[in-house]
Amino acid sequence: MARLAQTAGLTDVQQEILSTVRDFVDKEIIPVATELEHRDEYPQAIVDGLRELGLFGLMIPEEYGGLGESLLTYALCVEEIARGWMSVSGIINTHFIVAYMLKQHGTQEQKEHFLPRMAAGDIRGAFSMSEPGLGSDVSAITSKAVKDGEEYVLNGQKMWLTNGGTSSLVAVLVRSDEGHPEGTAPHKSMTTFLVEKEPGFGEVRPGLTIPGKIDKMGYKGVDTTELIMDGLRIPADRVLGGVTGRGFYQMMDGVEVGRVNVAARGCGVAQRAFELGVQYAQQRHTFGKAIAQHQAIQFKLAEMATKVEAAHAMMVNAARKKDSGERNDLEAGMAKYLASEYCKEVVEDAFRIHGGYGFSKEYEIERLYREAPMLLIGEGTAEIQKMIIGRRLLEEYRFQG
Repeated sequence: MARLAQTAGLTDVQQEILSTVRDFVDKEIIPVATELEHRDEYPQAIVDGLRELGLFGLMIPEEYGGLGESLLTYALCVEEIARGWMSVSGIINTHFIVAYMLKQHGTQEQKEHFLPRMAAGDIRGAFSMSEPGLGSDVSAITSKAVKDGEEYVLNGQKMWLTNGGTSSLVAVLVRSDEGHPEGTAPHKSMTTFLVEKEPGFGEVRPGLTIPGKIDKMGYKGVDTTELIMDGLRIPADRVLGGVTGRGFYQMMDGVEVGRVNVAARGCGVAQRAFELGVQYAQQRHTFGKAIAQHQAIQFKLAEMATKVEAAHAMMVNAARKKDSGERNDLEAGMAKYLASEYCKEVVEDAFRIHGGYGFSKEYEIERLYREAPMLLIGEGTAEIQKMIIGRRLLEEYRFQG
């Protein structure tokens, strides 16, 4: 077991789960990840393996067939999986945000209908806030739902759905002005709809089209898509929680879980980059000795290891705070910001240690170098995290003049 990124105070069950996941990553993911990534191939065999391990039900309560584990356990599993291949952690993350939102905000009927099948991995989740023209400005959403009898008619275009093609359930945030007078704050007139669909591309149900995969620089294998709604009819009982106007708060609650997840991904990728860098530094020789014996390289390794350790500690703290029932937007924002920035820096240092070979597709660090930038953007950019952190600090440290 590595010295870095250890977590104190874990139960025997948590340690057993993590050991199982790490073993799976070492044997089933790391040996094939780079080849699958270069082909941009969906890792079906890996996903099937995670399903057999019960990971799709990790945080779903036992009464619905899940393992009922904490956010901390989940985040530590994500860290291990991202260490193997970050794209696989994305497949699980979106699923869990939807499961978490259902668990926290769904009606009893919605929980009973979806959660057991989500725990088994029979239903895969995706969620959708962003649109082509707005990025992080969620309050500017233009997709709309209009009530029509016992149904709602949804129209609009969504962007950046992880699992958009392979999912069979999408939590979609749209504007719904019904019951909300003119002048209502934008975030109070948004609703989350639970949209069931067939996996695949093209028209996956009447009024709903998934055009195809977006070709990306990194984060390959997992499908990232658009979602187009044109007269999509959804029954009223598929409004998350049964009441309109609460979608923004439901999504933000889910995104807090997602931000801990992105922090965990950053930790996992940084750990792998450090492992690759420290190994290569002991194998490569220049000027008559291993480059690890040169002080310049030792300084890099020292900085990399310190960043791995710091990011892990902040991620664990944010997960534990959410598990305790406390508000954790400050801690999640800090963890996501720090872990993603440090991940980029650790990956770049490992890339530099590899020298010219880091530029070769034969070496794993080349893949990590293309994956790390996604973490700076996904689940809210670094700039959005700093806005959240700054506002929360001013709330906590209000000047009493």
